[in-house]
Amino acid sequence: MSHTLARPADAGAGAPSRPNAVVAVLALAGIVVALMQTLVIPIVPELPKLLDAPASDTAWAVTATLLAAAVATPVVGRLGDMFGKRRMLLLSIVLLVSGSVVCALADSLVPMIIGRGLQGLAAAVIPLGISVMRDVLPAERLAGSTALMSASLGVGGALGLPAAAFIADNWDWHLLFWTSAALGALSFLLVLVVVPESKVRTGGRFDLVGSLGLSAGLVSLLLAVSKGADWGWTSGTTLGLFAAAVAILASWGLYELRAGQPLVDLRTTARPQVLFTNLASIALGFSMFAMSLVLPQLLQLPEQTGYGLGRSMMSVGLVLAPQGLVMMAMSAVSAALTKAKGPKVTLMVGALIVATGYGLNIVLMSEVWHLILVSCVIGGGVGFTYGAMPALIMGAVPESETAAANSLNTLMRSLGTSFASALAGVILAQMTTDFGGYALPSENGFKVVMAIGAGAALLAFLLTSFIPKRRPAAQDPAAQAPAAANPAAAGPAGERAEVAGSTKA
Repeated sequence: MSHTLARPADAGAGAPSRPNAVVAVLALAGIVVALMQTLVIPIVPELPKLLDAPASDTAWAVTATLLAAAVATPVVGRLGDMFGKRRMLLLSIVLLVSGSVVCALADSLVPMIIGRGLQGLAAAVIPLGISVMRDVLPAERLAGSTALMSASLGVGGALGLPAAAFIADNWDWHLLFWTSAALGALSFLLVLVVVPESKVRTGGRFDLVGSLGLSAGLVSLLLAVSKGADWGWTSGTTLGLFAAAVAILASWGLYELRAGQPLVDLRTTARPQVLFTNLASIALGFSMFAMSLVLPQLLQLPEQTGYGLGRSMMSVGLVLAPQGLVMMAMSAVSAALTKAKGPKVTLMVGALIVATGYGLNIVLMSEVWHLILVSCVIGGGVGFTYGAMPALIMGAVPESETAAANSLNTLMRSLGTSFASALAGVILAQMTTDFGGYALPSENGFKVVMAIGAGAALLAFLLTSFIPKRRPAAQDPAAQAPAAANPAAAGPAGERAEVAGSTKA
């Protein structure tokens, strides 16, 4: 049985004459968005002084991006399906450039928060890019191209940290955002010139009520998760936000089930292939982010602790940078495995590799090369998973719904990373050791977080095992539906586009 993602009969009619250029431009756009997410990391400890504001307030420069990305990703994905994926891709890049310029001109807190929020609104670039690939590239190019596009998120994040640290150490911090603006402008021009618009659209009316309800529910949930440690997990504000999130999202779900043209087709989302892929995405998002919380702290803590390595932020970036290169290299291997065995197998293999990396980290954490090895192993596993998840999602939804489906899947992983940040923060705050009168995270605390990261990866493996095998096209009723013209037709559901060329596990 073939594992190639089926496409409508006219999908190849508008195939671009330069598919390599299309893939390169879209991957560059994905890397630029990922760079935006890491640019601020080196200067976070300095923001109170740079912006003349309390640390509790400057933390909103990070939180604003998280909230804006959560709101924008599913909404922009749906708009892309309705009005054109390339059009929404260009709009997202414009928002990125605008936010970067606002931050570059900022010397106080409010403009910085506004700019970072605008940057977060560009988070849908990668799922949109993967969906564009599915619509315009030749079928034989999809698996490798979408795996590369998906991996661009990790590549940009890994390479962006040392670059940002180098700029912050040697020049004025505003240059970080001018660099982001320049790269965004370059991406905009390249997309405008090279990437064709997809002809696949759903049309119809936009579900404004559904988008407002989902946004309100997500903001309530993520605010509670991201700020709970500061406000207190049992405080009235935190508990109230959690309660509001439950009530709003439950009401939103009931509304979406009754809506004629819902923002998210929950019936399709409940189909096993989509449901278990999204659940596995949450677990993998949790697992992958745990490394980002542990390794930098281990590298930067004083050597006198007995387990810290006393390195600078620049060194942290250089240690983590090879992970991005490994991730990019593994995207090609991921695509090959997906073509041979299907994306379900690829996702399971990737989850096991990630779990292995965390297992290594528990016993290998005393030397710099130990952490380089661990980050590369985990990065290799992430490269496999990033290539497989979009393929599974797009193998279960109609082509006209791929941007919305990919964006929802992306959102699921973002929720996983948010939960990882909150839980790891609680563990490391509770498991401490005294160092010169200061409470620092203990070695056992880091090991517990790594063990939980391994457990989350194994949970993703287990959830993926429940994804059903696809029937041969001749037996698949969806393959015979004239309206779908796509053996994978199934309704809108996920939302994080990443590997578009192969499904059917």
